[in-house]
Amino acid sequence: MTARTLIALDVMGGDRAPDIVVNGAHIARERFPDVDFLMVGDEAKIRPLLDRLPGLAKVSQILHTDQAVRSDEKPSVALRSGRKSSMRLALDAVSKGDAAAAVSAGNTGALMAMAKLSLRMLPGIDRPAIASFFPTQRGESVMLDLGANVTCDADNLVQFALLGDVFARTVLGLVAPSIGILNVGEEEMKGREEVREAAIRLRRTHLAPRLHGFVEGDDIPKGTVDVIVADGFTGNIALKTAEGTSRLVGHFLKESIQSNLLAKIGYLFLRPALTQFRSRIDPRRYNGAVFLGLGGIAVKSHGGTDALGFANAIGVAVDMTINGFIEKLRAELEQVQSVLAQTGDDAVAE
Repeated sequence: MTARTLIALDVMGGDRAPDIVVNGAHIARERFPDVDFLMVGDEAKIRPLLDRLPGLAKVSQILHTDQAVRSDEKPSVALRSGRKSSMRLALDAVSKGDAAAAVSAGNTGALMAMAKLSLRMLPGIDRPAIASFFPTQRGESVMLDLGANVTCDADNLVQFALLGDVFARTVLGLVAPSIGILNVGEEEMKGREEVREAAIRLRRTHLAPRLHGFVEGDDIPKGTVDVIVADGFTGNIALKTAEGTSRLVGHFLKESIQSNLLAKIGYLFLRPALTQFRSRIDPRRYNGAVFLGLGGIAVKSHGGTDALGFANAIGVAVDMTINGFIEKLRAELEQVQSVLAQTGDDAVAE
């Protein structure tokens, strides 16, 4: 990076805020020395933490507010009463151009509602989608939507494919990511009408050469495609199932190691391999879901993560910023604007 980048942090959002947010920024600072931080929250709680981290304090400024969005607060209530909350002020800093991106571990519904109001939707996108990474046998894939939209029509799914394509190229560095639509089978006649219609429309766009077609649940860990498109209901269930399975595997592995003396001795020899295994499936490594389709960058960290996980969420925001995600997405939308609006049979060729 040739210029410094300012990232706004909702320091009061999350189960263990503000400690994990400040400590996460400290870890991120070492990874990204050209990044500054706007710490939004209660200065009386933030200042003592920064005083213990002088290196971080040098690249941080505090925007004081004693208001914060509760984890159980309804989005409608947060919108009305949280205009001066740490979450809203962090997003407003992005909207005003003072910060390049905002990161929060706070209430997901409130963050989505505030982000839509503060950052607004990009032209050609009807609804924002939550996107995040999945570990696969081939590396990493991107999946969206993960819960922002319980029901979606064909237009929404086509837009999600476009958003996921740009995200995969910008953040994962893929030149030509493959795209699949999550369905109950690979056959063209299977699935709901909107899913089948989305596949038909995508085949008429410039994404057609990279459209794999329908994929099933087991294709997610296989890494069959780079971008997996789903409605928020299906995507969220897939996400939570994957997270639960990861914890279950870890639990069974720990049980097996502690089951007898021979297993414990074997663990000593297998420790390096098991450490690598845990790292591959560690949810903190993939922390940092993104609200795609907005006019600015907003990253949602898991509310229960630790400092390392929050640092990874900051890393997602930095990657999207320095790689010009919003600018690339705007250019892409201009190219396919007619496709996103169409329901007819006109084709668009790249």
